[in-house]
Amino acid sequence: MTDPRPADVPWLTPYLTVRDARVSIAFYEKALGFAVRDSVNDDGTIIHVEITYRGQLIVMFAPEGAYGSQARTPKSAGQMAPQSFYLYVDDVDATFTQALAVGAKALIEPQDQFWGDRFAQFEDPDGYRWAIARHLG
Repeated sequence: MTDPRPADVPWLTPYLTVRDARVSIAFYEKALGFAVRDSVNDDGTIIHVEITYRGQLIVMFAPEGAYGSQARTPKSAGQMAPQSFYLYVDDVDATFTQALAVGAKALIEPQDQFWGDRFAQFEDPDGYRWAIARHLG
């Protein structure tokens, strides 16, 4: 049986709605070290983005209204995102500080947790919650 996925695409990839794709690209690059793998433009407007982290496709997103979607970001909807993303990083404290410097809102300051990770959490400019961690073991 052949693999039903395109090459280099994981089985599950979160697909987010963002307010402004260019702003989101800049935030994810500066705050977390993501890199754009692919983007699709329509008359100069970015309508689809794929970003990687350490060579892995980690998330795709499109701006509000792309492809006729009615989806809105948690921030635009005035709601708390019901999910969060858990990302392992080399330095929780430095990554947390950098994320705040480029527009994130602190939710949980970096601290060692009982499950063995140094952990922090912030909200990105669109209202998505990101947990960052490094295993202490």
